[in-house]
Amino acid sequence: MTVHTLDTGLFKLDGGAMFGVVPKSMWQKLNPPDANNMCTWAMRCLLIEDGNRLILVDNGIGDKQDEKFRGHFYLHGDDTLERSLRKLGFTSADITDVFLTHLHFDHCGGSVVRAADGKLNLAFPNATYWSNEAHWDWAVQPNPREKASFLKENILPIQESGHLRFVSSGGVPAELPQFREIIFADGHTEKMMVPVLNYKGRKLAFMADLLPSVGHIPLPYVMSYDMRPLVTMSEKEAVLRRAADENWVLLLEHDPTVACCTVQHTEKGVRLAETFRLEDL
Repeated sequence: MTVHTLDTGLFKLDGGAMFGVVPKSMWQKLNPPDANNMCTWAMRCLLIEDGNRLILVDNGIGDKQDEKFRGHFYLHGDDTLERSLRKLGFTSADITDVFLTHLHFDHCGGSVVRAADGKLNLAFPNATYWSNEAHWDWAVQPNPREKASFLKENILPIQESGHLRFVSSGGVPAELPQFREIIFADGHTEKMMVPVLNYKGRKLAFMADLLPSVGHIPLPYVMSYDMRPLVTMSEKEAVLRRAADENWVLLLEHDPTVACCTVQHTEKGVRLAETFRLEDL
């Protein structure tokens, strides 16, 4: 099995929203904001190459939204999902499985493309798309606070295509033996999934929005986007303790510069140990 990171581009979000109750005087040292208080974030995905399976974990924001929508998030950078796939010698048609940690637009927007005639089609026509039933129901009947993050054009065509499968809360699907564990987290949104792999003798966890960046390692550093911030703190603490105990590699979806890190126990709690590229593992 070979695992790759894929860069799909950069976007900006409000720094205060990304760091919650942490004062700007503290978080701006971690991710300096622009004049509008906006910080740059990555949309980094995971590609698992294993025999005849090519599994994509999340897929960025996509390119089908209108200019008004894109203008809110200042999309920039030269990387796209297709370009990153081509660098590895693949195309979207080669993807066999798309595993969606959750259905917020910056994680699943690349699942669906808009054709010239306006029709919405699957971006990965030969793939099975994986979510879970509790989160799917949460996304298609969104609460008012989270509604802007769940865009029906990113979600409904997946089900309508017949390519949607659900992961049960009881374990890893037999069709995805590459995953040794799936951690379900309810703080950020209902039943977000954090997949854990065995890779090169280490456990590798794709942290999604449970840990967006290295700056979010201290427990109080929790996004205002989280539906249940106290739950996030508890879930994050549990995973970080395991990661420190077992020397996990944590793959960070949104950190603009750091792809992977390890953590360690300190007198102040779990803190950053090392940062590196996945290719250097």
